[in-house]
Amino acid sequence: MILSFFDQFSSPYLLGIPLILPSMLLPALLLPTPNNRWIPNRLTTIQLWFTNTFTKQLMTPLNKPGHKWAIILSSLMAFLLMTNLLGLLPYTFTPTTQLSMNMALALPLWLATMLTGLRNQPTMSLGHLLPEGTPTPLIPALIMIETISLFIRPLALGVRLTANLTAGHLLIQLISTATITLLPILPIISILTMTILLLLTILEVAVAMIQAYVFVLLLSLYLQENI
Repeated sequence: MILSFFDQFSSPYLLGIPLILPSMLLPALLLPTPNNRWIPNRLTTIQLWFTNTFTKQLMTPLNKPGHKWAIILSSLMAFLLMTNLLGLLPYTFTPTTQLSMNMALALPLWLATMLTGLRNQPTMSLGHLLPEGTPTPLIPALIMIETISLFIRPLALGVRLTANLTAGHLLIQLISTATITLLPILPIISILTMTILLLLTILEVAVAMIQAYVFVLLLSLYLQENI
């Protein structure tokens, strides 16, 4: 059976049942939960510190009505971060490399920010389609361009996350295959490619963390425009 490099991105099946749902639930099971003791353990303390710091940084530019989104955005950040990092382990499946899943996350959240703006301040939300001081002949074209750019936002969110993670996984797969292939033929070149592989793995860990942060940050910026 001949396999391609893209087979690692296909959802695994067990008895005809796709395993993408258990792979999405696994990160939540690995997160520590507070116990009944007065003093929490170190892992729970680090988790609470990270959550509080990230939520405070994310909610600072937003006004008070936007603070209702704190739980949603912080939970989304934790989910994307754990999913991206766990996908770097050997013999694992990364759900965030699937465009369908990323669009299922981006589209409803972007639509919720838009509906929030249209409900609370419809004039200002619609005013973003036409900047102040626009010449009269350019009004129809500018409204069309701004409308297209508005509806491209969820697509850009999903494609950005999918493309970055897919490209990183492909590079790791290519370089690891070259390392194993060159080991019996050219050991020195194989050691060099292994060093590159280690550096690329460190870079991919950073990319997994940054892309989760960028996804949530852009959603908070979209929310900031509509509250």
